[in-house]
Amino acid sequence: MPNAVVLLSALSLTFQQPGTQNPVDWKEVDRVLGRSGNLQGETYRVGFPRSDLHVTVGAVTVRPSLALGSWVAFKQTADSTVMLMGDLVLLESEVAPVIDALQRGGIEQTALHNHLTNESPHVVYLHIGGRGKPLALATAVHEALGATKTPPPATTPLPPLGLDTAEIGHMLGMHGRANGGVYQVSVPRAEAVTVDGIEVPPAMGVATAINIQATGATTAVATGDFVLIASEVNPVLRALRANGISVTALHSHMLNETPRLLFMHFWGDGDALKVARGLRAALDQMNIKRN
Repeated sequence: MPNAVVLLSALSLTFQQPGTQNPVDWKEVDRVLGRSGNLQGETYRVGFPRSDLHVTVGAVTVRPSLALGSWVAFKQTADSTVMLMGDLVLLESEVAPVIDALQRGGIEQTALHNHLTNESPHVVYLHIGGRGKPLALATAVHEALGATKTPPPATTPLPPLGLDTAEIGHMLGMHGRANGGVYQVSVPRAEAVTVDGIEVPPAMGVATAINIQATGATTAVATGDFVLIASEVNPVLRALRANGISVTALHSHMLNETPRLLFMHFWGDGDALKVARGLRAALDQMNIKRN
């Protein structure tokens, strides 16, 4: 019996317990991508702001953090594999070479469409997904972005917000953070979202995103997307339109997700608190987590 106990102890040291993982070395992912990301819970997210683009909507110059932020996010799913999702902001001329590079690297495309309307120059958004070894996926993303003019990480001073974020947060019932001169609020859904049976964290693109940029002392523009189930689409649309907020797109971003999700993009322009009030009316039509 003692020998059996020793043998069992040795086996317990040799094999990992079910569900345990050796953590991914995210610094190696940073090295391949050429920039640093940040860990948000179990999601490692890396941003690629398109600060090379000068995009306007009417008289508004769109800051990268408002609507021009390419990103990829990783979630570890086993010792040596991850799930990847992302959204790349592209000029039309960049679409074909980027898709080809991603396909060569085993990364699939899940959507290609607009988020904005009446912007100049026209930009499109390529949503992507992949499974595999983290460095291989990061290499594919790096090669794809090499077919664009996405700039290296910038060290320029951050512009001021120029917004009463306390009042905006109070109006929304949610508080966010400053990023690149834009106030960003992320609103997770209350229920879990899965893709092929794997839970997708909110930071991988399944949280409602509200981005607000000041245009004057008390005025702002807001854009982003509401992450909706089918029964919420028209109540949210009606709430936005009742408050003078435009709906700029309605579409999917993913494949094989549960529950099925639809993404409603919007553009609000005017008094900052009035815009926030309209966005709150839309949030009130949804099954969301409150902070």
